Amino acid sequence: MAQRPRWILLLLTALLLALTDGTAGSTAVDTAYRLRFFHTHTRQRLDVVYRHGDDYDPKAQVQINEYLRDYRTGDIHEYDPRLFDLLHDLLVSLGHPGAEIDVVCGYRTPRTNEYLRTHGHGVARHSLHMQAMAIDIRVPGVSTSELRDAALRLHRGGVGYYAKSAFVHVDVGRVRRW
Repeated sequence: MAQRPRWILLLLTALLLALTDGTAGSTAVDTAYRLRFFHTHTRQRLDVVYRHGDDYDPKAQVQINEYLRDYRTGDIHEYDPRLFDLLHDLLVSLGHPGAEIDVVCGYRTPRTNEYLRTHGHGVARHSLHMQAMAIDIRVPGVSTSELRDAALRLHRGGVGYYAKSAFVHVDVGRVRRW
């Protein structure tokens, strides 16, 4: 078989790259995972890319940990990054990948948790908020029941539905609902 001239191979390679916008062979490494938050108590906003492909951004992790601090005490705890993936996937499943998440409650110190528990706020004694594995949220434009149902469909942790307070608890603990 005759050998093809090198210029034909180069032309075909250039054509292939042009047709794929230069992404031929690219992987999830290029995918940016973004979360946007509004904290209902501190009134602060955070817009952060927390992951690129399979790699979590350590600086973004620090930002999110500080943002989701116990706003009553200022204490910060390192969050389980699986929770960020859960939030991202939840928004995608709702068809609102760029939506801002209203944060009702992030991390709670054991002291804050006990105070809320003993003062009738319906807080669990061993809440995953104390391990930075849970968050209470709303998504503007999405009903609380729709948010709950989407979280339940993901089947990736606990889902609590608080209709009267209009928020949903999600966590990366064992799968359960209340």
